[in-house]
Amino acid sequence: MTTQLGSFQVVSGTPWRGVRYFCTTRLGGYSVPPFDTLNFAAHVGDDAASVQACREALADQIGVMPVWLDQVHGTTVHDADASAFAPGGAPSAHASLVAPVADAAITSCEGRALAILTADCLPVVVADEAGRAVAVAHAGWRGLAAGVLDNTVLALRARLPDQAVLRAWIGPAIGQSAFEVGPDVYAAFCDSQPECAVYFAQRPGTESVGGKWLADLAGLARHRLAALGVRYIEQSSWCTYRHPELFYSYRFKHPTGRMATLAWLDPATDLP
Repeated sequence: MTTQLGSFQVVSGTPWRGVRYFCTTRLGGYSVPPFDTLNFAAHVGDDAASVQACREALADQIGVMPVWLDQVHGTTVHDADASAFAPGGAPSAHASLVAPVADAAITSCEGRALAILTADCLPVVVADEAGRAVAVAHAGWRGLAAGVLDNTVLALRARLPDQAVLRAWIGPAIGQSAFEVGPDVYAAFCDSQPECAVYFAQRPGTESVGGKWLADLAGLARHRLAALGVRYIEQSSWCTYRHPELFYSYRFKHPTGRMATLAWLDPATDLP
């Protein structure tokens, strides 16, 4: 569902106990085409001052400067609680473009906002049902196949009681009808997990070039999360490729900007 966060339009799922989370759209920022307008990525060729203005506007809305990552399509999970923070639990505005190399982050500290950037890849938020810890992950096909969600869930489990119940939200990302992949992507999942073939629809007549498939990236993530014991999994219905007026989509057109998905612990969101 889409809601307003001050001047920003954001996408979120059902409310969670003790956790706030959402994904931004591309609307309401300071960047100019082709990054218009709410671009949070410093690595895509956008003006650094515009990116910083967007990040600071977001921080003003949520009341804390998020923990940003230098994403590399890997599997490293950053422990945000081990970082050097300024008083009040937030890094300084001047440090917000300097980030640890990782594709996921975790915290068990209230008010410490975690952020990841996407423009077709999956943004995934995972937390325990009691709101004691939360993690975010950037899951493109490479990171997903390599185990970024595995590492994220394991990092959460390490901080929680054995019987903790986990839930996940998969945010706006490229849908299966728009995500054509080659045999390398198919093999990355199906060679070791043949059951994953159900998440690939082969295009007829592509056998001569090794095959082309339409891949259900979110379905592959749901499959992995369920195998990792995540009990409740919710998925946004928004396809970034099909809605370029609302979201950045690298496959639709690049260069382009990046949305931010944020999550943090907030006891004020406790449910009855």
